[in-house]
Amino acid sequence: MKIREIELPGIGKKFEVITKNQEKMVIIIHDDGRRDLYYFDQNDHEEAIASTTLSDTEARQIAGIIGGMTYSPKALETIEIAFDDLVIEWYKIQNGAKAVNQSIGDLKIRENYHITIVAIIKKNNQKINTPGPETLLEAGDTLVVSGHRNQIKVIIKDLLARRDG
Repeated sequence: MKIREIELPGIGKKFEVITKNQEKMVIIIHDDGRRDLYYFDQNDHEEAIASTTLSDTEARQIAGIIGGMTYSPKALETIEIAFDDLVIEWYKIQNGAKAVNQSIGDLKIRENYHITIVAIIKKNNQKINTPGPETLLEAGDTLVVSGHRNQIKVIIKDLLARRDG
């Protein structure tokens, strides 16, 4: 996701957000607390197709909802809880990932990535707490991993995300 922050003298701040899916939103935070939200046509980032204005209170309530303060879904593909540098993250193994049909031990996850697989939620919802090195990883398994954020990003890229080509 790309976020560009622009100062609007006498008005407030403007935030242009381009999501991973190339969707564009613009949020203007006025000095009086109002928020204007604009959603743009995915094929034409110059054409706003929807907009709304929220009061400061409304914006904060919606931020809490989006941020998961009032409800946290039970089955997220990716979620993280940060404790300073330590992160616990849930990630679903994608089809075509290097880890598919490999054991934790064969992949040398602890040695090579310095992270711990805390649990695995299999496709059939079977839960494996503290899986051992013999545990086989399959596409669609959700791993609960613990480690430093940068190490988790590396293992996702190297082993858990689909490999193109």
